[in-house]
Amino acid sequence: MINVEVTIEASPGVVWSVLTDVERWPEWTHSVTEVTRLDHGDFTVGSKARIKQPRLPSMVWTVTDLAADRSFEWAAKGFGFHLVAGHQISDVANGRTMAILSVHQRGTFGQLLEALSSRSARRHVQMEAAGLKARAESIG
Repeated sequence: MINVEVTIEASPGVVWSVLTDVERWPEWTHSVTEVTRLDHGDFTVGSKARIKQPRLPSMVWTVTDLAADRSFEWAAKGFGFHLVAGHQISDVANGRTMAILSVHQRGTFGQLLEALSSRSARRHVQMEAAGLKARAESIG
């Protein structure tokens, strides 16, 4: 499992709005080149998005857990593996927010895939954390 923590000089509300506006992720993180919501309306459990990342095939991610204004988890499946990505935020006082981003690979080939791709996966999660910080701080 990969976990990356980042402290952001912006309120949890600002960070949450950036984080859940998933179609705009390519604007602030180089770990994602394209995101297309496959549904409309609020970002809730069951929401789906097709995500394209550099050097990886497009995958459909489905929100499996969501605590409004605090966290969401989504998952994507491939042949023999199951990816789960977590996004959690918390207020750390004085208008700052702690974000914890994670990714975990499961399934028959999940552990092997995790071993083979851990450096690349960590780099993508770190890019996402740095981009989230920069975007949220630029907004306020």
